[in-house]
Amino acid sequence: MLLEVRDLRVEFRTRDGVARAVNGVSYHVDEGETLAVLGESGSGKSVTAQAVLGILDTPPGRITAGRVLFRGRDLLALDEAERRKVRGAEIAMIFQDALSALNPVLSVGAQLAEMFTVHRGLKKKEARAKAVELMERVGIPAAAERVGDYPHQFSGGMRQRIMIAMALALQPALIIADEPTTALDVTVQAQVMDLLAELRDEYAMGLILITHDLGVVADVADRIAVMYAGRIVESAPVHDIYKAPAHPYTRGLLDSIPRLDRKGQQLSAISGLPPNLMAVPPGCAFHPRCPLVRDVCRTDEPPLYEAGPGRHSACHFWREALDGRRGWGDPAGSDGSDDPAGSSNGEEGPRA
Repeated sequence: MLLEVRDLRVEFRTRDGVARAVNGVSYHVDEGETLAVLGESGSGKSVTAQAVLGILDTPPGRITAGRVLFRGRDLLALDEAERRKVRGAEIAMIFQDALSALNPVLSVGAQLAEMFTVHRGLKKKEARAKAVELMERVGIPAAAERVGDYPHQFSGGMRQRIMIAMALALQPALIIADEPTTALDVTVQAQVMDLLAELRDEYAMGLILITHDLGVVADVADRIAVMYAGRIVESAPVHDIYKAPAHPYTRGLLDSIPRLDRKGQQLSAISGLPPNLMAVPPGCAFHPRCPLVRDVCRTDEPPLYEAGPGRHSACHFWREALDGRRGWGDPAGSDGSDDPAGSSNGEEGPRA
């Protein structure tokens, strides 16, 4: 196993209270595997990744519990000097906004070359040649002529390719891609995702793909973890998620994707808003927005039930959600007379 996150918890202490941004997240990634982490903005996807990489801004954010095992070594137990050796060389990150992540007063070649001069001790001429090779590898046209250009002289898609080149520079074992297709048009999105999949296969890297868009991961991810209010509420192989989601929140995300077979129909939307992380509702955090809600959902937080081979769902009524016996948007019963699906014989399964 390449990376294993165990019961990770991150909170932000503010004047208004404590926001529990990550509340017991567990997942793993193997070599050559892609894990897609999905959810609305504010669900804890990026904070989890920042905690893994050791770049969580503190204060007010801090890790309060959990372990992050990378090839068996707990990264949270390392001091800052040891963490710096891991960042870039073993675990790299592709940030969401390439224009903000890149230094505007340095050429892209200088920023790529710095990876080799700092971490590999190469001379400037050798490092510049490596920078050109990387730019060519990620599909930058006329790389030798453009190595001296600045970030603002590239299009959004080309800047994202440069970010991928920086992440790839030291051939890390794991890359975390945080919303790598944000603000890109559909054609460029597909090109970026194809490039990431190609590089993953070529270098046998692990890849964590953070996104809120189920549509961009269908052909790239091996497994999906869906986050809501700082928790993983469903995890499963990618095809199982698309075929039959086992959590109402996942169903809502899927139904909000435009589809060719629904041309002319109004898109579905999940009612309400994500919860305030300083005042998460009791029981299941999704219950104020859920069409399957019943009394037990308002009082008892659901564990991760084992909902099938390799899949888990944090829903008391995961069987009903999985079978689709109640359509999305239909009013749910609230008399609490139904037993939670899986409560009698569905024990809590292992974390995602």
